[in-house]
Amino acid sequence: MVSDALDALGLPGAVAGVLPVWEGSRLAGRIIPMRTVPAQGRTSTQHLGTAAIERAKPGDIIVVEQAGAGAAPVSATWGGLLAQAARLRDIGGIVIDGACRDVDEIRELGLPVSARTAVPFTARGRYVEDTVGRPIRVGEVTVADGDWVVADASGVAFIAASRIEDVLRHAERLVAKERLMAEGLRRGDLPSAVLGRDYEEMLNGQ
Repeated sequence: MVSDALDALGLPGAVAGVLPVWEGSRLAGRIIPMRTVPAQGRTSTQHLGTAAIERAKPGDIIVVEQAGAGAAPVSATWGGLLAQAARLRDIGGIVIDGACRDVDEIRELGLPVSARTAVPFTARGRYVEDTVGRPIRVGEVTVADGDWVVADASGVAFIAASRIEDVLRHAERLVAKERLMAEGLRRGDLPSAVLGRDYEEMLNGQ
C-alpha cells in the first residue's frame, strides 16, 4: 500500500526484485545508507558493514548499494557474522541491492534481510566499503540518510524523510478504502461492482 501511496503522490520509491531471503521476513524503519564497490586490488583493515552497524540506532535499517554487482554478483556484501552483530545491536533489518550469503544463519537469527540474490562467495578481496551515510542508488531510486524503507515479499519501497507524513497519511486512507471493499466482497457483492470505477480511480485526487 505504500507503493500505491507513492503513486498517488507522483513520487518514486518502489523497487521490484529486492526480496526477503527467508520466508516471512519484513521490515520497516529509518535508513542508514551504505555503498560497496569492487575491490580492484584495494584492501581494508575494517570489514565492510561494520561502520554502518556501529552508526545505527536500534530499529534502523541498513540499506546497501552493491555497485557493479550486475545480474550475477561475484560476492555477497552481507553474511552471518554481520547479521549476528546487527541482531545484537537491535538493528531492524538489512536491504541489499546486490547479494547476501549465510541465509540459513540469517533466518535462524531472525534478522529481516531483503536482497537481489544469495551467493556463497565472501566479499573479502572482492568488495570493499565505499561510503556510509551518503546518498546511494537502489534500482532507480536515490536513498539518503534518514529516509524510510518498508520491505516485504512484494519488494521494497523508499520514502524520503521530507514526505513520510504525506505518504503514511495516503497509505492509511487507501488501506481504509480497501478494507471496505474487502468487506463488500465477503458480503457477496459482485467483484465487478467492488472493483469498478471507484477502485480504478483510487489513486486520483488523493
